[in-house]
Amino acid sequence: MKYRIETAYCWYNKGTQIVLMYFINGIPFTFDELPHTSLHTTEVVEAANQTLAYEPEELYRSSFYLIDELCHPMLFDVELENPELLPAD
Repeated sequence: MKYRIETAYCWYNKGTQIVLMYFINGIPFTFDELPHTSLHTTEVVEAANQTLAYEPEELYRSSFYLIDELCHPMLFDVELENPELLPAD
């Protein structure tokens, strides 16, 4: 079975920042911080307003769920449809 990586701009940490969140089959597993200049970009703010907001505890739980299932794409060799969307680090 191949898994799909998706990304979305999301509010994070009680709405204090917008991040680029990474998902595997809809489950968030990590994020990239954006420069503060992105917060002032209308397109990024509007995109984040259209998605769910996440808290560190939620990301922690979902990431450890993926680890328990051996499906965390940054830690395990997981068959992906679109590996080019994985974060570089």
